[in-house]
Amino acid sequence: MDQFFIENLIKIGVAVFVGGVIGAEREYLDKAAGFRTIILITLGSALFTIFSLSMDAGFTQTRIAANIVTGIGFLGAGAIVRDGGRIAGLTTAATIWLSAALGMGIGAGQIYFTLAATLVTLLVLLVFPRFEARIDTTREARTYRIVLGGNDFKAVEKVQRTVEECSLRVFEHHQTKTEKSIISSWKTIGSPKNHEKFVLMILKDKGVRELDY
Repeated sequence: MDQFFIENLIKIGVAVFVGGVIGAEREYLDKAAGFRTIILITLGSALFTIFSLSMDAGFTQTRIAANIVTGIGFLGAGAIVRDGGRIAGLTTAATIWLSAALGMGIGAGQIYFTLAATLVTLLVLLVFPRFEARIDTTREARTYRIVLGGNDFKAVEKVQRTVEECSLRVFEHHQTKTEKSIISSWKTIGSPKNHEKFVLMILKDKGVRELDY
């Protein structure tokens, strides 16, 4: 068989392998972009790159590479969703983007370098979450929505004192007053232990009508 054909078959096989390894991790965690999706992204990027190499050596090749990056960016954006008050899917979107880069590297013939980058990617996805979990045990951000009585201004001061007593750092605070209530919003950072202490103290406060976070 033609040497060029064999080289491209090897590239396709490596693209499927790399996409499969990364996709398996995403599938195990039941993410939106799983096993087959990541394989297809890696394989598709590799094929686009392979085909571009047989075209005009100038503008066409760079244009196809740029369009791969742009197109994958739109695909990754579809994996980002709002989950309550949080944004979910950012890691999956980044993985989609990275898988396309790995596919482009394979298509360009940088197989060994791409395999090394794949190992680094697996390190980030499999090992780094443990460090992330440790960070979360020492620091957590929460937004509290507290509803008080309409004319109970002392209760607002009491909530302020409670925040300070629980060693929570406030980086944003808003208040809204209606005829029947005062709605207070607190964006805070502190240890999970201090957050739980704050919640317990607010729940015991008879002046608090509603608490949501």
